[in-house]
Amino acid sequence: MPELIRARPGKGYRPCVGIALFNGEGRVFLGKRASRGVVPKFSWQMPQGGVDQGESPIEAAIRELYEETSIRSVTLLGEVEGWLHYDLPKDLAVWRGRFRGQAQRWFAFRFEGREEEINVTEPPDGHHSEFSRWKWEDLDKTPEVVVPFKRAVYEHVVSAFATYAAPDEPLRDVVSGAI
Repeated sequence: MPELIRARPGKGYRPCVGIALFNGEGRVFLGKRASRGVVPKFSWQMPQGGVDQGESPIEAAIRELYEETSIRSVTLLGEVEGWLHYDLPKDLAVWRGRFRGQAQRWFAFRFEGREEEINVTEPPDGHHSEFSRWKWEDLDKTPEVVVPFKRAVYEHVVSAFATYAAPDEPLRDVVSGAI
């Protein structure tokens, strides 16, 4: 098992980003993986993806969120300090042995748009669909529905972003206290 948090991606780990997208009710976006061979119980995850050459992690997060969900209407809320690492199971034939796992920089965003903006089945610009459907979920329930090898990362994200998992405060008139 790798050290979970490091200042930089460890050797042999693919640099990636993870995105916790919160709605106004404090719930987080989850997509159901479209891939074959995914165990249904553990087929949900937050958007994530690789950091391209010359791209900053925040640029990658904004790009990946758009490519996987069609969402552009967001505000940055926060970021997990450091890179969160996990190993891929040995029987998972991904990347043909180039990487032993992933190192992820996680960002929290607030969704500012309308749900009609979200489209996971027909992603923009000809991108491959990562998700077959999506839902809003309580942040603290996310570790239960992801593949077990990502669970420690999700538990850390839950702890780091718990403050964003509350409903937005309605704007109040300071003088009268009216909503």
